[in-house]
Amino acid sequence: MVMKVIEILSDSPKSWEDATAKGIKKAAKSLKNIKSAWVKDQSVVVKGGKVVSYRINLKVTFQVGSGK
Repeated sequence: MVMKVIEILSDSPKSWEDATAKGIKKAAKSLKNIKSAWVKDQSVVVKGGKVVSYRINLKVTFQVGSGK
């Protein structure tokens, strides 16, 4: 079995969890066999003293080929 890891960025106005879910959902549209994801970094965007966006940097692992 061969695995590949890519790095993606995602954001959400709601939460880091929502940003993660959105990132995986979007990645799954073009990647098959996603096996896991690791949240490498988290950050927020602040405007006017308030958090307006939650950002995550995800490392997504997926299987390449059939594994035969």
